[in-house]
Amino acid sequence: MAADSLDSAGFRDALVILGAAGLVIPAFARAKVNPVIGFILVGLLLGPSGLGQLEPYFDPLRYFTISDRDVIAPFAEFGIILLLFGIGLELSLKRLWELRKLVFLLGTAEVIVGAGVIGMTLRLLGYDIIPAVTLGLALALSSTALVLPMTGTKSPVGRAAFSMLLFEDVALVPIVFGIGILSPAMSGNAVGGLMSAVITGGVTVAVIWIAGRFILPRLFHQAALTKRPELFLAATLVVVMAASLATSVTGIGAIMGALVAGLIIAETEYREQVEVLMEPFKNLALGIFLITIGMSVSFDFAWTDWLLILAAVVLIIALKALVTGSLLRLGGAPKGVAANTGILMASPSETTLIVLAAIAAAEIIDAETAAFWQIVTAIGLTATPFLARLGRDTEKQLRNDEDVTPSVLASDPDHPRTIIAGYGRVGTLIAEMLTIHEQDFAVVDANIEIVRNARSKGIKTVFGDLEQHEILEMMGLDTARALVLTMDDPVQVVKTTRAVRAEYPDLCIVARARDSAHAAELYRAGATDAVPETLESSLQLAEAVLVDIGRPMGPVIASIHDIRERERERIKALVPGMEKHPLKAASRISTVAGAPADDRNQA
Repeated sequence: MAADSLDSAGFRDALVILGAAGLVIPAFARAKVNPVIGFILVGLLLGPSGLGQLEPYFDPLRYFTISDRDVIAPFAEFGIILLLFGIGLELSLKRLWELRKLVFLLGTAEVIVGAGVIGMTLRLLGYDIIPAVTLGLALALSSTALVLPMTGTKSPVGRAAFSMLLFEDVALVPIVFGIGILSPAMSGNAVGGLMSAVITGGVTVAVIWIAGRFILPRLFHQAALTKRPELFLAATLVVVMAASLATSVTGIGAIMGALVAGLIIAETEYREQVEVLMEPFKNLALGIFLITIGMSVSFDFAWTDWLLILAAVVLIIALKALVTGSLLRLGGAPKGVAANTGILMASPSETTLIVLAAIAAAEIIDAETAAFWQIVTAIGLTATPFLARLGRDTEKQLRNDEDVTPSVLASDPDHPRTIIAGYGRVGTLIAEMLTIHEQDFAVVDANIEIVRNARSKGIKTVFGDLEQHEILEMMGLDTARALVLTMDDPVQVVKTTRAVRAEYPDLCIVARARDSAHAAELYRAGATDAVPETLESSLQLAEAVLVDIGRPMGPVIASIHDIRERERERIKALVPGMEKHPLKAASRISTVAGAPADDRNQA
């Protein structure tokens, strides 16, 4: 009997889903294909329109296909809830406040203008006004799950994308809520329904927020005292489901409760632990949701209207790229950054699918129209990696005199200069020291605000993304006296060091290192000198202590120099082939002021 209960449609479907997560998705990751795309393709392949339609002819396929989409629909809804909960955790009120200008100005403009342009285009194509507006809002959204892993949040493209995606995440719940208000079922008493829903929703959210602020810290404190992760996880799931149930019962949707729960927990000291515990469940539940989307795609429908679907994909991508790029240009972003960000964010989003489901549930569009735009969204999502590459190539082509001025690029072989990569706190101090000693230098940084501020002070500054080290070559590395890498990104510093050393074997490269291990890695990559932050801060603390307790300054400084050289020797010993005896940085340059290296050492 136990065997018979296992041989059921529900158990087989669960086996297929877990198999997809455990086998297929790692294969996509190895091939450097985003798991979001992988889940959609799994749904396409194993769903009723894929191998599932062959099940009547080959019975063993029932163990490898998903026979009933409705069976996993509740899990898909749970996936949406956990997705919104994760968004709430990532936001936090403090983070929103810090980024308020970018998020609420640029982000608002991107959603409203993008939705307006798409909506007007659909209106011209024959859609009624409410379906056109709601579809415009859905299609204006971009993929957080795909875009941010590609860009990060530190590069110019990453910062612009992050600010817009952050606003989209915040706006998702109000968009879904507003779509429910526009439902034809509420048309008889739209104003009364709107007011009732707003009041009820506001009271519910306020109660959850106030109760959560008082109860959650105590609840998580008790769970943390047990030192049992399963209890902590259980407490988190109870909070998420209780908040979602409360907002669902009052008619404002489960996802509102999930988002509020995430925001409340984000303000507590347990945020990081909750994120770690929930990450596997969130990704798996989101994967189930995406699998259901892939399953919902009808190959027959797609094949019949393939030309129209392809035209819709191209149209949406073109409109979104144009809107986003134009807004960034109006905000002062360089052409290359604006074009790259616009193209990268041009495809629809996984949250587009959530909004499309809400529009269909509200009976604003019929099932066939919803299926059409779901297919368009699925194709757009799979195209995102290709759009990312196109955006990067476009940015390279559009680098022009606005971003890299000829006066800065011009280098004089008779008066070599130092190039400082990165003009944060470290780069600023290095530039100040070079100025004191009357040494010529030029600066390159990826933050346009820093570049403009430095230029206003008369500093030779270039805007450029250092992930493409060609910008350094344009600044005259062939005649430079030294290259100083001060970026606060250990991986990028190593990559840049390796790339520059391969092209300029005799150039002096001094790099900022996070610690001794990172310094050793930089030496292996070809750095002339690598300066660990941890070592220098320790030496400065030791100097301060010794001087403050009355030791003479001279002997203290001498001992610090000895320790510094000893530590440099120890780090080099970790790198095969490196010289083991301590050397000054300048001694590795063939000539300084015309003196041979050997003469300087004797001096």
